[in-house]
Amino acid sequence: MLGILRQRAIDGGLAASTLRRTRFALVSARSYAAGAKEMTIRDALNSAIDEEMSADPKVFVMGEEVGQYQGAYKITKGLLEKYGPERVYDTPITEAGFTGIGVGAAYAGLKPVVEFMTFNFSMQAIDHIINSAAKSNYMSAGQINVPIVFRGPNGAAAGVGAQHSQCYAAWYASVPGLKVLAPYSAEDARGLLKAAIRDPDPVVFLENELLYGESFPISEEALDSSFCLPIGKAKIEREGKDVTIVTFSKMVGFALKAAEKLAEEGISAEVINLRSIRPLDRATINASVRKTSRLVTVEEGFPQHGVCAEICASVVEESFSYLDAPVERIAGADVPMPYAANLERLALPQIEDIVRASKRACYRSK
Repeated sequence: MLGILRQRAIDGGLAASTLRRTRFALVSARSYAAGAKEMTIRDALNSAIDEEMSADPKVFVMGEEVGQYQGAYKITKGLLEKYGPERVYDTPITEAGFTGIGVGAAYAGLKPVVEFMTFNFSMQAIDHIINSAAKSNYMSAGQINVPIVFRGPNGAAAGVGAQHSQCYAAWYASVPGLKVLAPYSAEDARGLLKAAIRDPDPVVFLENELLYGESFPISEEALDSSFCLPIGKAKIEREGKDVTIVTFSKMVGFALKAAEKLAEEGISAEVINLRSIRPLDRATINASVRKTSRLVTVEEGFPQHGVCAEICASVVEESFSYLDAPVERIAGADVPMPYAANLERLALPQIEDIVRASKRACYRSK
């Protein structure tokens, strides 16, 4: 397998790589305004993988049901037919096994895109992700690059219970050597996944199952095959002056809806879409807080040692004197996810929670 793919990579892989690096430098400097066209997250991810496989013969896909079934969520639809079984590998149900093979392929210079049917199953492969992929570049004094992407749905879906509902953003973002990305919109999904596949380091790419079928406006630039977003840069989705709301993935949509409700009461909320969990865009977060003097953070994960906790610590360390109110932290309940629908809703942040916290920060709680 590796021999066939490596031989194909030699035939023009270098030229394609050089051209993409040049395009990345040009495209990532631009701003991306929303256009009239729309695209679902599913199609955005599928098109990003397809274009990167077409541009670089070293890229291949592996995971459970990614080939003949075209992916559990149809993210890899059409790829087996287009690229064949040598580059789209259906694996047995053994995350530890195929993740180890993927890391080994990356050691050899290939660029695997490993799909987990859900990131909850990545626990079976966490030794390869952390000890083999994340640490090898440092332990080899920079001699070994591990250009691999681990992608799949992360966090709560609906009615799937505690073992299929965890958010792993904080888990993986705590590990030096990994980059951790979490898209919200179709533009995020396309631009960040392309950046992840081209990156020389291991990237954990956290998607949200409930967003796969959602459609988002997408610009003409984002539809270009050369489009790419810089890793480590957040996006201000909505500008405001009274309170800063920082979040990622599905919760960005909740924050934007909360901002609309707050506007009806005369509160101007700035909404920041992190996009990148590691590296974290501390500069954008702190610049916003220094403007609004108030901070509300939102995540679906557990509250203790969470992404929000790190953001709050950063703001207290770097912008404490600018705060006019205590920081507000909204997270999932500190319990395993309930199965019952009514309890599941109570265990996750809701739009009204963001509104209440923002009003408290602005001393408008009544």
